[in-house]
Amino acid sequence: METKPFLIALDLDGTLLKDDKTISPDSKAIIQKAMAAGHIVCIATGRPFRSSSIYYDELQLTTPIVNFNGAFVHHPKNDEWGTYHKTLDLKVVKEIIETAEKHRIHNMLAEIIDDVYFHYHDEKLLDIFSMGNPNIKIGDLRVSLGDDVTSILIHADEDDVDKIRTYLSEVHAEIVDHRRWAAPWHVIEIIKAGINKAVGLQKIAAYYNIPSERIIAFGDEDNDLEMIQYAGHGVAMGNAIPELKAIASHVTKTNEENGIAVYLKEVLSL
Repeated sequence: METKPFLIALDLDGTLLKDDKTISPDSKAIIQKAMAAGHIVCIATGRPFRSSSIYYDELQLTTPIVNFNGAFVHHPKNDEWGTYHKTLDLKVVKEIIETAEKHRIHNMLAEIIDDVYFHYHDEKLLDIFSMGNPNIKIGDLRVSLGDDVTSILIHADEDDVDKIRTYLSEVHAEIVDHRRWAAPWHVIEIIKAGINKAVGLQKIAAYYNIPSERIIAFGDEDNDLEMIQYAGHGVAMGNAIPELKAIASHVTKTNEENGIAVYLKEVLSL
């Protein structure tokens, strides 16, 4: 009897990737075994495509990918699949920049797919964001931005992060969603309201005609919450935040202990 395929969605940092940002040979072998058995594997990440494409290629994927936590969904191997790009209105972006300037911010940056705009020069952040060779511009965002943006990041003092987030919730709740990066970063990430990984994953599931009960999604952070709730098998990594473990249908081993491989091996009998 032919088994119906599952759609397997993989978060990258803290999930598929070990702490050294590599994919373990065990995880890779099991994922490739799953694909050989007819299951569909995709990546759903907060990263832009340029800094997730190396893992897409390493796993030899031929599926659409969810980037920027759902704000950008496309198919790297098939232009006809369509591109879903949900942006933040430039006017709102400029209002947020004006307000952020009143706090002790270290930097702000805006991303439009693979173009990165820095408010101030910043060696440390430049190093992180230069993966995949984006076009980088440095200078006052109120002047340099001429288009709606995919996401904004605000790097602030720890004490100011909550104040800025309170402002975003009070003034722009209808328009933006925001989250705080995991320690040690005091970074606020802002995207269009109502956008998350589950929204992107739904597009991919519809394309392959896979119901939510045959979706296995793995994650570890607060930007995985909606996706883990949406998937029939919402799997939290052993290293996941408590809130994610609380709503997940399963908890597997950590990203350092091949958690993805352990779960897939058992559930898909690989």
